[in-house]
Amino acid sequence: MRRTRTLTVLLALAAGLLAGPPTALAAEPAPRAALAADSYTWQNARIDGGGFVPGIVFNRTEKDLAYARTDIGGAYRWQESSHTWTPLLDHVGWDDWGHTGVVSVASDSVDPDRVYAAVGTYTNDWDPTNGAVLRSGDRGATWEKTDLPFKLGGNMPGRGTGERLAVDPHDNDVLYLGAPSGHGLWRSTDAGVTWSEVTAFPNPGNYAQDPGDTSGYASDNQGITWVTFDESTGSAGTATRTVYVGVADKENAVYRSTDAGATWERLAGQPTGYLAHKGVLDTESGYLYLAYSDTGGPYDGGKGRLYRYATATGAWTDISPVAEADTYFGFSGLTVDRQHPGTVMATAYSSWWPDTQIYRSTDSGGTWTQAWSYTSYPDRENRYTMDVSSSPWLTWGANPAPPEQTPKLGWMTEALEIDPFDSDRMMYGTGATIYGTENLTNWDSGSKFAIEPMVRGLEETAVNDLVSPPSGAPLLSALGDVGGFRHTSLTEVPSMMYTSPNFTTTTSLDFAEENPDVVVRSGNLDAGPHIAFSTDNGANWFGGTDPSGVSGGGTVAAGADGSRFVWSPQGTGVQYTTGFGTAWQASAGIPAGAIVESDRVDPATFYGFKSGTFYVSTDGGATFTASAATGLPAGDSVRFKALPGGEGDVWLAGGAADGPYGLWHSTDGGRTFAKLPGVDAADTVGFGKAAPDASYQTLFTSAEIGGVRGIFRSTDEGATWTRVNDDAHQWGWTGAAITGDPRVYGRVYVATNGRGVVYGDTAGGDGGTDPGPGPDPTPTGACEVEYTVTNQWSGGFQADVRLTNTGTSAWNGWSLDWAFPGDQRVTQMWNAEHTRTGTTVTAKNVDWNAGVAPGASVSFGFTGSWSGTNAEPSSFALGDRVCGRT
Repeated sequence: MRRTRTLTVLLALAAGLLAGPPTALAAEPAPRAALAADSYTWQNARIDGGGFVPGIVFNRTEKDLAYARTDIGGAYRWQESSHTWTPLLDHVGWDDWGHTGVVSVASDSVDPDRVYAAVGTYTNDWDPTNGAVLRSGDRGATWEKTDLPFKLGGNMPGRGTGERLAVDPHDNDVLYLGAPSGHGLWRSTDAGVTWSEVTAFPNPGNYAQDPGDTSGYASDNQGITWVTFDESTGSAGTATRTVYVGVADKENAVYRSTDAGATWERLAGQPTGYLAHKGVLDTESGYLYLAYSDTGGPYDGGKGRLYRYATATGAWTDISPVAEADTYFGFSGLTVDRQHPGTVMATAYSSWWPDTQIYRSTDSGGTWTQAWSYTSYPDRENRYTMDVSSSPWLTWGANPAPPEQTPKLGWMTEALEIDPFDSDRMMYGTGATIYGTENLTNWDSGSKFAIEPMVRGLEETAVNDLVSPPSGAPLLSALGDVGGFRHTSLTEVPSMMYTSPNFTTTTSLDFAEENPDVVVRSGNLDAGPHIAFSTDNGANWFGGTDPSGVSGGGTVAAGADGSRFVWSPQGTGVQYTTGFGTAWQASAGIPAGAIVESDRVDPATFYGFKSGTFYVSTDGGATFTASAATGLPAGDSVRFKALPGGEGDVWLAGGAADGPYGLWHSTDGGRTFAKLPGVDAADTVGFGKAAPDASYQTLFTSAEIGGVRGIFRSTDEGATWTRVNDDAHQWGWTGAAITGDPRVYGRVYVATNGRGVVYGDTAGGDGGTDPGPGPDPTPTGACEVEYTVTNQWSGGFQADVRLTNTGTSAWNGWSLDWAFPGDQRVTQMWNAEHTRTGTTVTAKNVDWNAGVAPGASVSFGFTGSWSGTNAEPSSFALGDRVCGRT
């Protein structure tokens, strides 16, 4: 599987990040919408993985401290106690969506609390913002940012090389960063606060995957690709003297400084004709190991070599496990066992068929064994066992012929690391997950080592569409790279993605509102149909028949009773059919490429949108008529939906910086639209169960309202809005899809571009409306507190607090007091303001979460310091009332 992001989404993003001028429908300045906030709990609908993990970094001085980076889905920290990953960049907001792409991570071996991330997704104009270096003093719980004067490419070609960012192991105020695009080598001497170019470095690189690519994606110079320190050439508090740097230049791939970066020279005698993907130094033996490929990866690579450089003598040795003529892949994944000098491992990252390969040597590359080998072709013998029962979809539902197997050992295996404290633990990244083992040394004894996914908590899918039917599974998703899933439980990994056919990317998904067992999806597939149908709520599928000219999935809509469908695929015009897609006919009156949806009541009514014009069909999609509605967004960055149970009730969100941008509502089947006042910009719209005292379904949108970007809810047809996420939960770009749950009031499913499907539930769970101002500025009614330490490390911790109004009156402001039993100190708090008097901590509301209705809750969190013990507070008080504990 090749991990390629949907570029049409990104191009639409580039056109729609900023709010435009008022629409022509609004003659007078629009009033601001009434804006409140609710406290939600957020988590992922579990898929576990689903994307490329190009980097895994273990801290060298603290056991069990590790980080993983993804190309578009942020960075994660390993939690040893639960064997899960904790996301660290969910705070990245809409305007900085590119900072969810992580090109490198560096963990400080001098002060393990410090961690750094170099972020930025594209170096061409798909990403409108420059890159940045994020720095944290609490292991990624909170971050500070330094913007760079150039872009970084977390999702660019060459992203599996590295690490480009490195902390000096002796003077941890010194960091180096390798830049792409000819920007050279950069250095910080103040722990990442400021950066300057190392002007003495002689070579900014020259390799591009495809110099002729006019988009700038494959034609960018991949630049400086890794930095490695020789720890034996320094002492505590002084900068390390010898530094090695990898450059994307096939003739000059490795450079060295022996004077702490003052001067640099090309390493003499080095091999040419290849790029050095990795450079790993074993200081015990004095060997610098290098993994070479003839391309930058992560998909391509036809030839490769492994070399060993003796730092003391300057001798180069080709230690490749196979002859060059026998390689059809490049090498990239590279690691050494810090507990057993001389043990080195490497991957054939671009061996797609029949499988990737992993090599292991215990004599510094003198001899090698491999993870699998042929007995009598096509039969093979594996040194490992593989258990994917925790993520069963990793088999892809395949039944391949030998020598291919399922599940595969992997592909795009550019991240490979042996735990520096545990020779038995190894982790490696693939295009879909992180695999690992905890009995690796069985390899050497002749018994099998056990591989299983080590990816729980790391959710990396890009989401294109979401639906939540009124019966059957609560959630169906359309995803990039892995197709999509039917979630019968949000807290369990589905057994399999959609198959028969298995789209590489599902672009659109719909169900028949009055018969939710009927589901249709469209998507991309190299060979096979681009549309599929289900008659059992998405549990099983069968492929339809493509009309002539179809090249991609486009959008698809199911009639309300499931008897007919309208499809707008890529490559040809809009089509309609009765039955399950065996005989498509061209729709009249609507342009190719239109977005299509169905009315949720009338099975013969379908809608379309293209370039500012809304289209309506009342004959099952045979003919469409352009609506006379004006003032709609001129471009195609639009999502619209019809309201379940409301014939002709249509909501449309979208726009661009150079034109109308917002949220529109039609109650007459699209003949006219009214723009909602106060909604500055909106990009998605969805519906969920109505509030208990409301007659209209709950609206959800990813929007900018009242000058604030976020996820919003309305229980009164958009008259007032409540922000339901917070600044710690933003997930970058959330503009692809949103839907509420028709069975659970308040629940919302949000599509992210790299953090999977996140869903939120109102913390109060009372099903009521948003609280209005209460009569009591200092609430003293009954209350309940849940205090949870969510993460703890040496000298620091993170905690969440949920405060519930268990009284009968609404609060309009709150102030919660507690005393720590030890020497704990709050270092930073979010969603509340805090003060400290002696041992007493006081947390007070901020403006947007002052109102708390009876039965509702408000949540806030903080990081803190501790020593000795980190016991929980024994009591909490709201004014003069002691709160109960949960």
